Order: sequence, then C-alpha cells, then structure tokens
Amino acid sequence: MTVHPSLQPSIDAWTHSIEAISELVKPLVEGEWNRATDLPGWSVRDIVSHIIGLESEMLGDPRPIHSLPRDLYHVRTDFARRMELQVDVRRHHTGPEMTAELEYMIIRRARSLRNETRDPETVMRTPLGEDRTLAYALRQRAFDVWVHEQDLRHALTVPGNLDSPGAQLTRDLLLLALPKVVAKHAGAPAGSAVVFDVSGALEFMRTVRIDAQGNGSIDESVPLGPAVTLSMDWETFFRLACGRVRPAAVADQVKIDGERALAEAILERFAITP
Repeated sequence: MTVHPSLQPSIDAWTHSIEAISELVKPLVEGEWNRATDLPGWSVRDIVSHIIGLESEMLGDPRPIHSLPRDLYHVRTDFARRMELQVDVRRHHTGPEMTAELEYMIIRRARSLRNETRDPETVMRTPLGEDRTLAYALRQRAFDVWVHEQDLRHALTVPGNLDSPGAQLTRDLLLLALPKVVAKHAGAPAGSAVVFDVSGALEFMRTVRIDAQGNGSIDESVPLGPAVTLSMDWETFFRLACGRVRPAAVADQVKIDGERALAEAILERFAITP
C-alpha cells in the first residue's frame, strides 16, 4: 500500500512550507529568534516551538510534563494553555538547539508521511485534542504550517510563498468558512449576495449567496447588484481571516462597495482561527 492520492496534496503543501521554514530560520542570529510576531506573546522562537511540538504529537510523541508560569498574559483559555505547553518548554532553547530539533522532526515526520498507508477516513486523535479523520488532520497541519510560515516571514520581513501549495490549500479552506461568516456571524439578509474580489499573488472572485432560510453558499459567478463587494489583496484577505490583523489596521487596503454597515459587520467577524 502507498499514500492515498487524496492525501498527497496536503502532504505536498506541508512539505513545501516546513522546508521553507527550516531554510528561513537556519541563518537567524540569537536576537532574531526573540523577535515579536503578530501572535500575542509569541516570538519567532515560540512559533517554531509550536510547530515542532504539534508535529511531534502527530508522530505520537508524549506531551511534555511541564508547569506553565502563572503570569503569561496571553494565555486565557484551556485551548491556549494546551498550545502554550509545547512553546513554554522551549523558551530558553538556543537558536542551534531549535534548528537541530526542527530538522530532526522534519526528517521523522517526512519519513512517516512517505510511509502513510492508512485510509483517509481513519479517525485519529489530533494535537488539538480532537478526534478527526486522517485527511482532516493532515489538511489542518498543512494549513497551520503555511500560516505560521507567513507569520515568521512577516516578523522577519522576508516575504515569499504567497502562491505556494500551502497558500492554495489555505485559500480553499478559508473560502469554505465564508458562507458561515457572512450568513450567520454577520447576519447578511436573506436573498442578498456578497462578493469577495481578491487580487495579488492568488487572484480569485467568489460570491456568498444567502437563501430564503438565511443559509449561505459560495460560488464563482458574479451577481448583478450585490449587497456588498469587498476588494483586497490576498495577503490582506488571509491575514484578516486568520486573525493576524484587525480591520481598522488595514482599512486603507480594503475597498468597500455597497452597504457599509453589512461590510463592516463581515470584516469584524472575518477571523475564523482562534
């Protein structure tokens, strides 16, 4: 048996992003590891620690036995505490220690993925403490690693890979969430349509339509007279959707046509990641 074909796109996207991260952090001097990122309380080192920790858990490694300090201001929920454990345990590791552990994890994980023979619908326990299918878990890891690659690039001012396999996978996952954002969270009225016109490294146009029951769906056709058209570049789109930036901070990068109150409601509820 070999890797199921439906899993390969997630594996390819993960591989591309994790190798890019390795190349990105390998030359960093000690001070650069401490550089702040868009994630509250997390440095470049902390994001790499998070990636190492979750991928190690995907390999079946036990979670570290470690007590979190009580003064971590950014840790406010049980989910945040779960994520912080793998981060805090590495907070005093040096740059060379970090790169060595990252490279070793990549070797192990790549070997595991090459030898993956399970059915995509096999249910497994994920590092987030959820029971999910293997296909879902691999897709989420590819998504997470690409978004964190961009977090690191933004912090280190080294842009790149905005159209990579990980970027395309991320786009597809974010688009799946748009109908719920527009219909349920923002409360777009029945019978309305909202257009997202995205330019840049990944260009696309999608329409979210609200049916008579208030449910949303998404397609590629362009309606006549949408209630709102939101135009922005791809980087702004995914940074908003991933909660990396607030709408007010990128107001000059988002063009609104149509009902402004609805547009602002959508933007305020645009972030889909915790």
